[in-house]
Amino acid sequence: MSADALPDRRNGDALRAPFAGFGLGLRPAHYPDFLSGHPPVDWLEILSENYMVQGGKPLAVLERIRADHPVAMHGVSLSIGSVTPLDHEYLNQLKALARRIEPMWISDHLCWTGVHGVNLHDLYPLPYTEEALRHVVARIRDVQDFLDTRLVIENVSSYLTYAASEMSEEAFVRAVAEEADCLLLLDVNNVYVSAVNHGYSPTQFIDAMPAGRIQQIHLAGHSDHGGHLIDTHDAPIAEAVFDLYRHACRRFGPASTMIERDDAIPPLAELTDELDRLRRIAAEAYVRSSPEPQPCTT
Repeated sequence: MSADALPDRRNGDALRAPFAGFGLGLRPAHYPDFLSGHPPVDWLEILSENYMVQGGKPLAVLERIRADHPVAMHGVSLSIGSVTPLDHEYLNQLKALARRIEPMWISDHLCWTGVHGVNLHDLYPLPYTEEALRHVVARIRDVQDFLDTRLVIENVSSYLTYAASEMSEEAFVRAVAEEADCLLLLDVNNVYVSAVNHGYSPTQFIDAMPAGRIQQIHLAGHSDHGGHLIDTHDAPIAEAVFDLYRHACRRFGPASTMIERDDAIPPLAELTDELDRLRRIAAEAYVRSSPEPQPCTT
């Protein structure tokens, strides 16, 4: 089915996969925990590129863990914003992995990662222009058509702005989601990092997002360098990010939520403690955001 044929319910929950609960990024340090037991984790997110191979131990371990846990695929190399033609060898490998493990959804970043066939191994922001919008929307639709599924696109953290930008980041992200008819991975930590770095309101960013397209939420730690923040994924979630997550829960209702930790990885129990706190925040926020029951009238 082509992306053009997908039903276009631009703000309806019918777009989103069911709420999966609270998950973690699967990292090798925690393979033994998931192979030997059933930690209190509802689902797992994998880095797609780590498993886009024909065989080997990582893929074998993933298949064993996948038997007991729902999995989402998260990529870092699609480079949807690049002017280099889409890498169909990469897309073929991505599609093969999806067929093998049957993920809940497939996500990547609203960014570019290289030019002229050179992967720079970082997530670079885009200029927020009409030209960039048209370019990214067309590429997302092409990828959705190839993979036969909606993509879930993540906002990135940023440390610079482009003089050429014609709109705010939140307006650009929303327009991409609605015009490409894709879903969004809202990285709450990235929103906070970019808001501090560029001096805008993180709650205003969240309030501008189309609620029916928020498929997933990321949370992570960052590093404070005084004049700026860096999205490092090497520390516990900051209090300000917990607070922003509470606001997101009230705004969007239940959205599958997970923690990313990529460096200084602690024992699994420390991360499940953070997950428990997210569960409590979400439960309270969902109750407070529910409409008050109305009295019956005759």
